[in-house]
Amino acid sequence: MRTLCKGKIHRATVTQADLNYIWSITIDQDLMEAAGILPFEMVQITNLSTGDLWQTYAIAGPRGGGDICLNGPPARRFQPGDKVIILSLGLFSEEDLKDFHPKVVFVDDENRVTSIRAYEEPFVSFPAPTA
Repeated sequence: MRTLCKGKIHRATVTQADLNYIWSITIDQDLMEAAGILPFEMVQITNLSTGDLWQTYAIAGPRGGGDICLNGPPARRFQPGDKVIILSLGLFSEEDLKDFHPKVVFVDDENRVTSIRAYEEPFVSFPAPTA
């Protein structure tokens, strides 16, 4: 099995940080669907301002609101206005890779989707080295 990025939200803007909220990261449901992220799926968030990396689970926020809210402990590391990259990772067998097309979701400053790019090239194993 291989661990690969299956979906990415690129350069989203943190809209809220709530230390006292019980959930983890709230993401606009439109963005989650565009990136193929399911509710309660583990995601990795990188803060482009500080370099902080956090792993937590996603919950769906209201559609169209542009919400990117870091809840609980990550609220100490991520603040409104910070740019972040949100990665969804998956485990894949060699067989799974034949039909695997990871997506990158690009957003504007209000976290509205501007474009979605899917990797369309087939995943293949590297050729064996020749002696």
